[in-house]
Amino acid sequence: MEKQTNRLTGKDLINVGIYSAMTLVIFFMIGLLTALPVVYPFLFIIWPVVCGIPMMLYYTKIKKFGMLTITGLIGGIFFYFIGYGWIGLLGWMLGGILSDLVLKFGGYQSFKVTVLSYACFCLGIMGCPANLWFAGETYWENIHSSMGDQYANTLQALMPSWMFYAGFALLFVGGILGALLGRKMLKKHFERAGII
Repeated sequence: MEKQTNRLTGKDLINVGIYSAMTLVIFFMIGLLTALPVVYPFLFIIWPVVCGIPMMLYYTKIKKFGMLTITGLIGGIFFYFIGYGWIGLLGWMLGGILSDLVLKFGGYQSFKVTVLSYACFCLGIMGCPANLWFAGETYWENIHSSMGDQYANTLQALMPSWMFYAGFALLFVGGILGALLGRKMLKKHFERAGII
């Protein structure tokens, strides 16, 4: 009986689909702000904070291992196919697995664990901007040709190599802030789900 309860049900998978899609749409819409290169560094905070609202609602539905891993996989596949390649896929997958493990070991009932889990999930977001540092010259040539030299040069100036490391710290902090904001807005849902 215990094995059955630990398996993902149809209802669990429906929740995965709904909240993964909702979060990805919001994430993608915020990502359109990259049309303004000066906004790019701030997205390391904006992404996890804004996405924290639907994700915290999602967390009230999660009681089994695997849901966040699937969300990370869905995000990774989506970004792989829109041009972020294997780096985007790897980042989102690792973020999903890590956040799932944190939540499992934390027992699903603690809000502190939920905060830590979501902050770890947000680290996977680095799979998208990581291309700026690891995808090579071809990636930058594409930016130059599609967005123009001025855009590409401004972006390179704003995203030096040390921003890769700073980005992880900002995403983690943004994840904590996003979780706190989400809980504040969804307090009744957390009480109903017994997450204290």
